[in-house]
Amino acid sequence: MDTRRHFLKGVLAGGAAVAGAVAAPEVCARETHTRPPEGLGLLYDATLCVGCKACVAACKEANNNPPEFSTEDHLWDTPLDTSGYTFNLIKVYRNGTMETKDAEVNGYAFMKTSCMHCADPSCVSACPVSAMLKDPVTGIVSYNPDACVGCRYCVAACPFGIPKYQYDSPTGKIGKCELCRHRYKDGHYSACAEVCPTGATLYGKTSDLLAEAKRRLALKPGSTTTYPRGRLDGPDQSWEGPVGNYIQHVYGETEYGGTQVLKLSAVTFEKVGMPNLPPHSSAATSEGIQHSLYGGLVLPVVALGALSFIAKRTVKHDDEANSDEEKQP
Repeated sequence: MDTRRHFLKGVLAGGAAVAGAVAAPEVCARETHTRPPEGLGLLYDATLCVGCKACVAACKEANNNPPEFSTEDHLWDTPLDTSGYTFNLIKVYRNGTMETKDAEVNGYAFMKTSCMHCADPSCVSACPVSAMLKDPVTGIVSYNPDACVGCRYCVAACPFGIPKYQYDSPTGKIGKCELCRHRYKDGHYSACAEVCPTGATLYGKTSDLLAEAKRRLALKPGSTTTYPRGRLDGPDQSWEGPVGNYIQHVYGETEYGGTQVLKLSAVTFEKVGMPNLPPHSSAATSEGIQHSLYGGLVLPVVALGALSFIAKRTVKHDDEANSDEEKQP
């Protein structure tokens, strides 16, 4: 009993030593990374979306992903959420009678769900083996399956719930949108924007897309304007249509330090499923903590010292106890 008591005291003492030493380094969050000047992305305008899901089908085809079914007949691809095999999805907001499109009351609205390609992505910060990478020029957040160890830290770290694990895969991989970067060499771009019939999903440089989004916000609701389709710097496929009654905010301009996928909506963003996030990325804080703990091997050295202290105290007590027993007649 005495041996156990001394051991527990040693553990507590060692734990206090670790806590004190770990608390000593100053934990400072670095500055949140910003979008690269030439960063590529998407602008999704929910008021232009008709819910045809051509983008969902094109994404599946471009990434060679199998269909997923949520109905018994299995007649067509019917995923209910993004997954390891569904990188892009159009979801529906519903209220009351659903009589009016883009109305919060008795209306409905669409919202695109896919990787936001954050300026300072938590998935990249959380990955211990650099399987998640952010291109310094395009800003695309890519995934390297050969480096992945299946820890799923990226799944837990993403505030948008985007990286998804392929649980039925024998190798266990992550699935997410990479802006169809594998298609660029053939002169193509993001398949979702390439096939969108109304230009609800538009591809281009994020800086140009942000300017286009703000142009639309400045227009009078109900007036007529020109909407580009496909890509901003591509062939003219524009058309004229009415201006929506937008919420006066570009989602992704400031959220989580900024994202390269931007969104416009006539319905409050929280109601269409977009999280309310601070203007800074948690990646900055988490990296600050990691660097404080592991910088200069502080934490490993402290932990080793604490374990050595515990072991020494325990061995010393056992030796003293054995010596006392030998002295007894």
